[in-house]
Amino acid sequence: MKILFATSECVPFIKTGGLADVVGALPKELIKSGADVRVILPLYKTMDIEWRKQLKILFNFDVNLGWRRQYVGILSLQYCGITFYFVDNEQYFGRDYIYGSGTDEGERYAYFCRAVLEALPKLDFIPDVIHCNDWQTGLIPAMLKVQYNKLELYKGIKTVFTIHNLKFQGIFPIDFIEELLGLGSLAYTSDSLEFYGMCSFMKGGIVFADEVTTVSPTYAQEIQTAYYGERLDGLLRSRADNLCGILNGIDTVEYDPASDPMLKVNYTAETFDRKVQNKLALQKELGLKQGADIPMMGMVSRLSGQKGLDLVECVFEGIMNTGVQFVVLGMGESKYIDLFSWAQWRYGGQVSACFQMNNPLAHKIYGACDMFLMPSMFEPCGLSQLISLRYGTLPITRETGGLRDTVLAYNPNTGDGNGFTFLNYNAHDMLYVIEHAVQMFKEDRETFNKLAIRAMGGQYGWDSSAKEYMKLYEKIMKA
Repeated sequence: MKILFATSECVPFIKTGGLADVVGALPKELIKSGADVRVILPLYKTMDIEWRKQLKILFNFDVNLGWRRQYVGILSLQYCGITFYFVDNEQYFGRDYIYGSGTDEGERYAYFCRAVLEALPKLDFIPDVIHCNDWQTGLIPAMLKVQYNKLELYKGIKTVFTIHNLKFQGIFPIDFIEELLGLGSLAYTSDSLEFYGMCSFMKGGIVFADEVTTVSPTYAQEIQTAYYGERLDGLLRSRADNLCGILNGIDTVEYDPASDPMLKVNYTAETFDRKVQNKLALQKELGLKQGADIPMMGMVSRLSGQKGLDLVECVFEGIMNTGVQFVVLGMGESKYIDLFSWAQWRYGGQVSACFQMNNPLAHKIYGACDMFLMPSMFEPCGLSQLISLRYGTLPITRETGGLRDTVLAYNPNTGDGNGFTFLNYNAHDMLYVIEHAVQMFKEDRETFNKLAIRAMGGQYGWDSSAKEYMKLYEKIMKA
């Protein structure tokens, strides 16, 4: 089985969110089954120079993009037994950012989709399956079916399209995309790429891929409803027989409290009492009041409304009144940066906020905190709650998407559970659960620690999910 992952980002080379983590970890698990898995992504200017030094130039060629002939350079490197291909074009990817805005984004990723398909005959690798990820690669299945299906080399290639977040769809003017790609007017009907008078890259992936997946079973069901479906729920229901949710995992080597080099003190479920040393170290580093018995709650997140931050804003004073220390790390919308900047000033010694991408600090937060807050409005899968569980940091989450699939609310009658949850998107429901968690930490530490130790024993890797993906690949190849 030969599988090519097409993606706009991938760790350790470039990352803005969970997509990069998934594409960085899943192929490493798939090759254990004997599959030949490779990854192709853009060569961004912002990629670290240490990785750039390792790149090997393979070849270059030109592709048609509208009336232009655009340069495509293909470079590669080997990492963890996987070949990574990088598409080089300074005009599109030689910028100080990964994602921008405006119609230029449509041209950048239309070019990328074209470059991926045109590179295949020149590579010593013709995939059985191209696994496309999110809207940036959504035109690959469409172009394969509309333009390339009559060419012998491409006839046997199947496609899987994974929706990591349905909210971001890649919507651009039809005339603009048609001028670039020349797909023909029949490609823009209501049952193909047309979406309320525009061209949707996301819809292209959903309509034309052989199989569509999402990143958790619950999210696969949710996006078939009007509330979560982002105006694509009807289309997704029509593809229900070819739509499934496969839960994401995490890289259990990178995220391992027993060996994490970024922690002050490493610990396991058997040496859980050592975890508190990380809290004391982080309190000192961030200028918070120091004390082992002070409850600490973390949040490592993109600062956006999707993440439930309006709930946090609504009851922030109530959260502070519990006595919990609140540590926030993330980048995003200015109103939430203003909120946490004000909170850090108003509650000195109790709140710390850092607005940057800081992987070492993220690891320290997972390893130091007692609780981890994720009150998302919607969450396709979520990786932060899996990481926090792995580190024995009990998640406080809303029951939606992958959060519902991975976090089980503590039941005082049976003792079951690995965290704390609430159902309704309601600020006071969230506050009640935070108060309950903090109270348990202060008054019943034995039970609290028992839950944390149980959480550390869960299976959060890619083993079972990789097997599900292999079954899916085999299914479409047989079909």
